[in-house]
Amino acid sequence: MAKDHPTSSNFHHLCYFLFAFSILSSISFVYWSRCLAPCNTESTIALSKQSQSFDLLAYPSAWNHLSFSPNPPPRLLKIALFVKRWPHRNLAGGLERHALTLHLALARRGHEIHVFTTSSNSAFPDYPDAKIRFHPTPPSPAGYLNQALAWEQFRIQNTTEKPFDVIHTESVGLFHGRARNLSHLAVSWHGIAYETIHSDIVQDLLRGPQEPRHPVLTERVAKVIDEVKFFRDYAHHVATSDHVGDVLKRIYMIPEERVHIIVNGVDEDIYKPDAASGQEFRRKVGVPDHATLVIGLAGRLVKDKGHPLIFEALKQVFMENESFQRNIYVLVAGDGPWGNRYKELGPNLLVLGPLEQKQLARFYNSLDIFINPTLRAQGLDHTFIEAMLSGVSVMGTRFASITGSLIVGPEIGYTFLPTVDSLKKCLYRILVDGKGVLAKKGEVARNRAMQLFTAAKMAAAYERLFLCISEGAKVKDNIDYCKYPLPWDRRR
Repeated sequence: MAKDHPTSSNFHHLCYFLFAFSILSSISFVYWSRCLAPCNTESTIALSKQSQSFDLLAYPSAWNHLSFSPNPPPRLLKIALFVKRWPHRNLAGGLERHALTLHLALARRGHEIHVFTTSSNSAFPDYPDAKIRFHPTPPSPAGYLNQALAWEQFRIQNTTEKPFDVIHTESVGLFHGRARNLSHLAVSWHGIAYETIHSDIVQDLLRGPQEPRHPVLTERVAKVIDEVKFFRDYAHHVATSDHVGDVLKRIYMIPEERVHIIVNGVDEDIYKPDAASGQEFRRKVGVPDHATLVIGLAGRLVKDKGHPLIFEALKQVFMENESFQRNIYVLVAGDGPWGNRYKELGPNLLVLGPLEQKQLARFYNSLDIFINPTLRAQGLDHTFIEAMLSGVSVMGTRFASITGSLIVGPEIGYTFLPTVDSLKKCLYRILVDGKGVLAKKGEVARNRAMQLFTAAKMAAAYERLFLCISEGAKVKDNIDYCKYPLPWDRRR
């Protein structure tokens, strides 16, 4: 039995190895992404100007860099989407919000979307300007999408009506066992086990002296190995950050022509600069006009989103610096167990609860800087993008997905190590920099977001990928959608 359970010493060695492996991998990616970013940008511009086309499936950078036509394509698709849950108002995680933003945009471009998802207590929303049809099934005993029932719904729709041109699954909305024989399928990854190891190590380092260690690290390594084995069953993979694209190619050993980077986007018509609404929002929630700076936090107020970390950092800064305590206001949008704890920090910390999308847009416009202290190293958090599109400077944890795609330099914002001391230094830094510097960083952040992180850019990239891999596309249209540019791509 002893051989089945590592000794304490071996466990510590494993932790140190994983820590070093994860950190070195992240450092390596950040180093190379920053070294190669200018080259990739320049090559993107050069390629887009060339008259000779190239194969999109071999394109190494984010497809968001490319200029696809804003007009609907010559061919409209029937798309099957598998997603665990469909968003209900403001109660949705990043994966569900991605599914809504992307497929609503595709439907409004004329494509027919069929959503295979879990039924809920409330009715599905009606989108009068979009062709979206829901195929709900009761959840599995564990509360997830019931694969057998959802697949039967799909099979009936695929055989009795017009067959689907393409299938899209948000993460493992459709399990690999049923996906393995579908060449016209793409899966979007919003977090993979390899990234999660870094999160687990960080959270273990931050646990209290009386808090027991969670035996998750050894389990996580096994999950990475499982993912490496079954990810190959999916025909095409969409990495939602530059870092994940690199990991899928190098660590998961998926052929490069089957890995496509399309970074997340949010609705640019909702999230945009609006100083007047921001000022109105400040006054409404009780921020005085004389406030030196307004800091914002948003999302689920739980441990793995870093709220114990930012709580302790703010607590110490408030105790150490009277000016910070008196003149800095912190607005917290979201729900979770740390909401009540924040109220302990005094009257300058205002907990607003969960906000509807339009309220959230006004919230961002009320800020001088947005902070996301997440301890989850995976995925590309939508809150960063929402703030950047709103013209707000951002501050985030120094994880590879964040530094590789979002906060790529100090001209956009600030990054910190997941420690209280590092976060405190950033808080003092923004106090010294002041509103003027933060406003300039916010302008740069918005420019980058408008170039890469809009719903329109994301939807156009997915649309071209779906056209490229769709069933019989070349035969039906005599057009190779996998080539770039096509004649209409040049029309600006």
